[in-house]
Amino acid sequence: MTEDKSTSQIFTGARVLGYVSTHVPFVARFIKRRGETLLCTSVGKWFHTYGCDKFRLLSVSGEHPGPITCIAGDGFHIYTASENNIYAWRRGCELKHVYKGHEAAVHKLLPFGIHLISIDKNNVLKIFDIKEEAEFLELKFEKSFKISTICHPPTYLNKILLGSKKGTLQLWNVRTSKLVYTFNRWNSAVTVTEPAPAVDVVAIALENGKIYLHNIKYDEVVMEFVNDWGRVSALSFRMDGVPVMVTGSDNGHIVTWDLEEKTVISQIQQAHSAKIAGLQCLMSEPLMITNSRDNSLKMWIFDMPDGGARLLKKREGHAKPPHLVRYCEPTGENILAAGGDSSLHIMNTVTETFNKSLGKASINRNNSKKKKRLQKDTNIIEPISHLSSCMQRDKQWDSIASLHQHMKTATTWSYNKLCMGKHKLKPPVFEKKVKATCITVTHCGNFALIGYSNGQVHKFNMQSGLYRGHYGNEKLQAHKGAVRGVETDLCNQRTMTVGADEKLKFWRFKSEKNPYHVMRLDSAVAMTKCHRESGLLALAHEDFTITLVDIDTMNIVRTFEGHTGKINDIDFDSQSRWLISTSMDCTICTWDIPSAQLVDIFSVEEPCTSLSMSPTNDYLATSHVGELGVFLWANKLLYERIFLKPVDRKAAIVPILKLPTTVSEKPDLEDLGTIDLGEPEYKSPEQISEELLTLSGQSTSRWLNLLNLDIVKKRNKAKVVQVPKSAPFFLPTIPSLQLAFDIGKDENTKLLIPDSLSTLTPFAKKLDACVSEGDFEVCIMKLKDMSPSAIEAEVSNMAPDVGGSFDVMKQFILLINSMIKSNKDFELAQAYLGLFLKMHTKVISQNVELKSALQAVEEANAASWSRLQNSLLYSICIVKALKDM
Repeated sequence: MTEDKSTSQIFTGARVLGYVSTHVPFVARFIKRRGETLLCTSVGKWFHTYGCDKFRLLSVSGEHPGPITCIAGDGFHIYTASENNIYAWRRGCELKHVYKGHEAAVHKLLPFGIHLISIDKNNVLKIFDIKEEAEFLELKFEKSFKISTICHPPTYLNKILLGSKKGTLQLWNVRTSKLVYTFNRWNSAVTVTEPAPAVDVVAIALENGKIYLHNIKYDEVVMEFVNDWGRVSALSFRMDGVPVMVTGSDNGHIVTWDLEEKTVISQIQQAHSAKIAGLQCLMSEPLMITNSRDNSLKMWIFDMPDGGARLLKKREGHAKPPHLVRYCEPTGENILAAGGDSSLHIMNTVTETFNKSLGKASINRNNSKKKKRLQKDTNIIEPISHLSSCMQRDKQWDSIASLHQHMKTATTWSYNKLCMGKHKLKPPVFEKKVKATCITVTHCGNFALIGYSNGQVHKFNMQSGLYRGHYGNEKLQAHKGAVRGVETDLCNQRTMTVGADEKLKFWRFKSEKNPYHVMRLDSAVAMTKCHRESGLLALAHEDFTITLVDIDTMNIVRTFEGHTGKINDIDFDSQSRWLISTSMDCTICTWDIPSAQLVDIFSVEEPCTSLSMSPTNDYLATSHVGELGVFLWANKLLYERIFLKPVDRKAAIVPILKLPTTVSEKPDLEDLGTIDLGEPEYKSPEQISEELLTLSGQSTSRWLNLLNLDIVKKRNKAKVVQVPKSAPFFLPTIPSLQLAFDIGKDENTKLLIPDSLSTLTPFAKKLDACVSEGDFEVCIMKLKDMSPSAIEAEVSNMAPDVGGSFDVMKQFILLINSMIKSNKDFELAQAYLGLFLKMHTKVISQNVELKSALQAVEEANAASWSRLQNSLLYSICIVKALKDM
């Protein structure tokens, strides 16, 4: 197969982590057979199915042609709308039906018995037969009645209630396609219509914040409420016998209303950080499910003393795109991801059930915990800009340190406790406009080193958060410009700092006054990355080049050029063989460090903002502009045979790859090992030289126990009870005048078979037919394929008294002689010779031809062993002499 220019030679899309929900309302379906309520949420071109019992991901649907615009469900199917088509799914992942006919995007769906009602952006209502996929009815509405909501009032046969953006409602009979009644009481757009548990009553939410419980039978208002916390976006009633209505707003607030007292029971401000898309109370349970475009799905339980709800379970990702990803454990299973919503998440690469949120960065974590339920948290600080971690002391104290945008204070996080730490790392004396620019946590996990925009580098203790000194002169400056990078080595002996003054300085970790070496760089550095195990320091320059510095020799050892935009991030693989970089030119490059060559490059649709290579080299994690997920790229070298070649950055055609999806791409196992990049695979010859002794390469179990096979069989033989022999039917007699039986006659008398009736085994026949030494190759290959017991049977059957012949025995001796002379399969020849002599020593001693043939084998074997012994003794003498020097 020729080289594929349309894909990366190293990486392929695996899957994406962190997607939970979008702006599309979720669907809750109770499955009687499972005894569980399933929740379906849209995640762009796919939808996820979660179980309410453990709130874990059960399945992922197939890919839609475009983003899902709305979703609905009944007891049999999940219905999704994407672009102009509607899809029906079974079991969350099996596509059963496709409904076509709309000329615009569908934005409303309502399962209606054996039919499905859909409404598109052109204000056209269609009814499809679910099983036949045929169009049952089509209604076109005028622009004066722009449909915004749809619902089916219970007990109203064949009728649906449509709400409009002008405030009017219409009740239609879909069977007769006739308008039954029009409600013209309101002058504000209808945002939500939801049937109430009471017959004939429907809750109607308007854009002006008012909520009406309206009796559609008599066209009368039963109750009226005013929501002061934003426009109502979702509404539901408790279905466990409690007269309570729950509303969600565009601001993310949830309000609980008492329908008997007509008052507010409780409210939860900032239940979601964005508009609440879906809200539904579960049947016969004090539970409520909500989802939002903030990428979260939450379950609430009504057990508070005031009748309100508290958070019970949640699945959430980043509300704003993550811009920083880092692997944090040597197992390579967990990724730290920091997003624009000031939160820090742990993404598990094995199962999303283990995804955790460490919360949002806060000035005062205790105040944030107290105010989280009832009001907006005003302590949230800027998003994380830099991140460093070390899990050596994770059980004892905080293991993660982070910097925040436009801030001089660093914060700590506890990976073990899954929360923000108590320490705020800040020097004792500081200027107001200064901000922290870079940070690193030492390999031991005891210290954090922070560089600042005024050229200072300070040291802090991670356990206590105390200040432990600085690097530089009396003015506290380590560099004349902003510090762009600070790194330490594996043993905390050296500290490397890089500044905007184009200098790389080497410091003693404990001696902070003066650097012991200073390197002048050709251009300013934007960021740094140190691989402590190999002692390599990567510098990403502002002129789009990358240099590697050996911190032991303090010399530049490699320079990589090829990016055409600002370098966003760089990282080493675990063996420091590759350096992976990404820039604003939307490319991700892999550089081979030993050969100093670009070996792989591919482009993505959106620029990569951060990347991190797994400690086990199985995945590359990336984050991208405008994307809420963390994307995993699988390393194809783990399951494919690939030969990397240098890539000419100027002449190469850069392939554009799509971002990984929520469904993992399985490698094509049938095509493994067929990739050819122009260089054939090197195969070692069977024998490098005829003068060298060559072993067969077979496992020792195939030849080592040939001489002791009878002992092995005897040891493995099952013990059986000895049954006494019965007397023969015809007893032998002694020739005499009187009848007498010969009881002492030997019963094991052997029958002598004439030579004319002797038979040979198939192997013996092939061996007997060999004429020259070249003919023995077929017999040797046959012996290699046999099991040890089969070889023993063949050798033992060569004797004349068991069906063999002297000619076959002589041919076998010649076969062994050819193997010894060819210097191939040396250990097999010795094993076969030993077994042959053990079986037929007595027969060989009585035959002159066999003894003469065996004498030639002895001479060839002695010469081979002598040559081998001389080589071994020579090597032993050389090693002994070198050791004694």
